[in-house]
Amino acid sequence: MDPRHWQTLELPKIQERLASHTSFSAGAEKAHRLAPSVLLPEIRERLETTSEARALLQARPQTTVGGARDVRPQVAAAQRGAILAPTDLLDIHATLVAARTLEQALTRLERQFPRLADIAGRIAPCPELVEAIGRCLDPRGEVKDDASEELARVRRELHTAHDRLLERLQRIISSPNNSGFLQEALITQREGRYVIPLKAECKGRIRGIVHDRSASGATLFIEPLSVVELSNTWRELQLREQQEVQRILAALSADVASQAAAVEHTIDALADLDLAFAKAHYAEALEATAPDLLPQADSSTSGAARRSGLNFVQARHPLLDAETVVPIDVTLDQDIHIVVITGPNTGGKTVSLKTVGLLTLMAQAGLHLPAAPGSSLSPFESVYADIGDEQSIEQSLSTFSSHLTNILSFIHQTDSRSLVLLDELGAGTDPTEGSALARALLESFRQLGATVFVATHYPELKAYAQVTPRVSNACVEFDPQTLQPTYRLTVGLPGRSNAFAIARRLGLDEEIARVAEGMVSRQDRQAEDLLTDIHRLRLQAAQERDEAHAARLEAQRQADALRQQLARIEGERSEILQEAREEAALELESLQEEMRALRHRLQASAVPLSEVAELEQEVEALAARTEQEPDLEPVAAAPPPSRPIRDGDTVWVARLGTEGTVITVAGDSAEVQVGPARSRVPLAQLELRSGPEPEPEPAGPALAAPSVPIQLDLRGNTVQDALELLERHLDAASLSNLPWVHVVHGKGTGALRRAVRDLLRTHPLVKSYRSGEEGEGGDGLTVVTLVTV
Repeated sequence: MDPRHWQTLELPKIQERLASHTSFSAGAEKAHRLAPSVLLPEIRERLETTSEARALLQARPQTTVGGARDVRPQVAAAQRGAILAPTDLLDIHATLVAARTLEQALTRLERQFPRLADIAGRIAPCPELVEAIGRCLDPRGEVKDDASEELARVRRELHTAHDRLLERLQRIISSPNNSGFLQEALITQREGRYVIPLKAECKGRIRGIVHDRSASGATLFIEPLSVVELSNTWRELQLREQQEVQRILAALSADVASQAAAVEHTIDALADLDLAFAKAHYAEALEATAPDLLPQADSSTSGAARRSGLNFVQARHPLLDAETVVPIDVTLDQDIHIVVITGPNTGGKTVSLKTVGLLTLMAQAGLHLPAAPGSSLSPFESVYADIGDEQSIEQSLSTFSSHLTNILSFIHQTDSRSLVLLDELGAGTDPTEGSALARALLESFRQLGATVFVATHYPELKAYAQVTPRVSNACVEFDPQTLQPTYRLTVGLPGRSNAFAIARRLGLDEEIARVAEGMVSRQDRQAEDLLTDIHRLRLQAAQERDEAHAARLEAQRQADALRQQLARIEGERSEILQEAREEAALELESLQEEMRALRHRLQASAVPLSEVAELEQEVEALAARTEQEPDLEPVAAAPPPSRPIRDGDTVWVARLGTEGTVITVAGDSAEVQVGPARSRVPLAQLELRSGPEPEPEPAGPALAAPSVPIQLDLRGNTVQDALELLERHLDAASLSNLPWVHVVHGKGTGALRRAVRDLLRTHPLVKSYRSGEEGEGGDGLTVVTLVTV
């Protein structure tokens, strides 16, 4: 495809809006470079990936590539031998942690989202590199003391030398013998050396090296000779610390360079996932749906033998205001090649052309379309557009010449797999010659088998469309009562002139209007009247269709309300029956207790025989009452499916907690439409709905939620094993809707605690965390608050 025509159809603006939904620069780069594909399998793969991303984000809105950075420049620098800054190493660490988290989450959901899991499978976690950076750097980018034994020893010595130096200086400024010589009793620094402020007139009273003088000259900043050796020792240790820090950073940078290919593959996979999530977010913003793909045309044939189609239902231009844009229906039958659109200026002809072209490019780029469900298209190998004023002053070309030059640049490259969009074909020259040229060009495109949408004012093209095979008229409607266009596209009818109606509405004298009408031939007037009647009848039919559609929606709404009410009644009935059973059980227990008391009285008391007989009768009556079952109707179980699931059935999708419609059944799985998204689901996870809807379950995969302990003890495990246990426990706790968990890691050296909290800091299921309080375990325990799903 020629990108010049993408610019005409404003595809770069779509790419820009898509990029605004990405999470990091590598994803935004892919969004800006997103190009339509011409291969049917690739287009289908892209659209299904977008559908999976929408379904995933609906079930798990917290899923993101957050924390990732495009660290490829830093990796390239490390490969050149550069020593990376701590902030760069932390970016690499955060990116790999985010990638690992996302890869583990999508791998667990592979059956539901196979395409996203396949992308995540390209992620290389690089656990050794993650562990090395996390062990050596703290979250502020400082090299930790325990990053190496040498650094720990140097810093201990450095701390001791620093304390000795300050202690010696403190004794000097605190000595009564020196108080009269000092400007102030304080210790400060000049050029990295500790100094004290000596009065200028007391120079020499305290022997030392002058490092600075105050602006007024009244104060000298000296380093006493008695601390020079201590200062030198402290400075030497500082240099040794810097050298060791640089050595550690160099080693980490070398580790990055050795893992460069894996890190770059991970960034690329994260960018693809980020792009898929951005497509999903953009589709939700547009209230878009996934189009159906029709077979591609055979480029080796032309004319009627070609097989292509295009059907956009309630299509909206994505760059226009969603509140005001008027949806259009565009249907191109298999036997129609060319659509000639006529109508008044500002009536929406150009917008209709751009909508058709832009939505075609979007679909072939894997984007869902701002159109109603049921929209479909055949992919095109090329899309050409001649729209707008292309007049070129530099090339001394008129509007007519520039349009014709543009058309001639691609007319011989078109075939049955080309989509051509032409605005005001033949305009800018003599109307008679322009009309003849327009018809000749259209005939050439028709012979080549190209799909063409052309907007024109020439009435001759209406007649051409009416009598030529595989060519159809279309019009943008105009309301003569308000003198305003409706922006609706009607395929199958030519546009009306409306000139006399507009003239009368604008105040033209009636006599002049009648004279003008008399100059029009009787046949033309009859044709215009016939078109008016046809448009009126079509408008009535459209209104009736809309009313019928509204009635169907209202009936569906009432049916849904009745189903929900029936479900509530059934629930209340079940509760009442359960309460009755509980009351009967309590009453039964009371009767049994009373019976035991009566037997006890018989055994423990000496009573007359008459009373014994009465008591025995009471006991027998109570026993008879206890043997009676409460007359309660059992709760009816949902009947099993009466037949296998077929195309068009309404089913309950357990993993999403909602209903969907079966599109196709293939083997042991089915493609299911859930709202605007489609997903392939195993038949075992679908339930044929033949009765009232169950109460919707929380969104998310239908995984069994085992009992998960609130406390996880990681003591005794290696750091890597502990982190894997922690991630599995967080997933299980989230699925069980636990609000928090307690992670026991102990105090020890603090390495396990730091690793645990580094993971918690970027984990998508973690809302916050804190150290345990005194009664909870103190710093040996971390309390983790989970994200509520």
